[in-house]
Amino acid sequence: MKTIGFIGCGNMGGALARAVCRTAAPSDVLLANRTPAKALALAAQLGCRTGSNQEAAGCDVVFLGVKPQMMAGMLASLQPVFAARKDRFILCTMAAGLSMAQIQQMAGGDYPVVRINPNMPAGVGEGMIPYCTTGLTAEEEADFCRLMAGAGRMDPLAENLMDASCCVSGCGPAWVCQFVEALADGGVACGLPRAKAQQYAAQMMLGTAKMLLDSGIHPGALKDAVCSPAGTTIQGVRLLEERGFRGAVTDAVIAAYDKTLKMREG
Repeated sequence: MKTIGFIGCGNMGGALARAVCRTAAPSDVLLANRTPAKALALAAQLGCRTGSNQEAAGCDVVFLGVKPQMMAGMLASLQPVFAARKDRFILCTMAAGLSMAQIQQMAGGDYPVVRINPNMPAGVGEGMIPYCTTGLTAEEEADFCRLMAGAGRMDPLAENLMDASCCVSGCGPAWVCQFVEALADGGVACGLPRAKAQQYAAQMMLGTAKMLLDSGIHPGALKDAVCSPAGTTIQGVRLLEERGFRGAVTDAVIAAYDKTLKMREG
């Protein structure tokens, strides 16, 4: 995996490019984007090269960072490039709702494919990236995971569960940010300066997540440990339960999953 091409440098493609540049030489990374200025700006930050979609499609690993509804048209335009190649290469898709078989069909060949469900924290090396593969050797899969080490936690997952994983770890950062913002709003309402309220809420979220991951403890057990008898926290828990907090979060995941299935159906 000597050269890495990114087709699409939006929020997620850009986050993964940052992550890959932590493990690969930036000079081996080529960025292509529909708006060239965006690729140029990111390349200037990372020390990468820029080029066309066709040039990116000539790399050893080709990250496909375009929206699902744009994938078929983009890959159709690159079919001649892929067909003309005599070397082995890997396509990496991050498009929600599109299977590896669909990517192969759109690309016009039975090429090795990695499907990943990254999330935005990959840009700071703390992402959660479920993945599945087809056509890769064990060595290629291991090499790919090493390439992605700068993005965060890689976890192999059966493809039939990839859509569900996206609706937890992929969509989750948006909902976490809503929660952090709401916590900060509450702090401001109680007199905290906005910057401190946001810092306290975000650091609390980071520390709590680390405790859960490091200990393996059930989140309900940690919640119980924070709730002292007749204390302040249990009153907040009671109110959140009354307002349907957990049910609303569960419904948000299900709503995202339903939308993903509709996208897959076309």
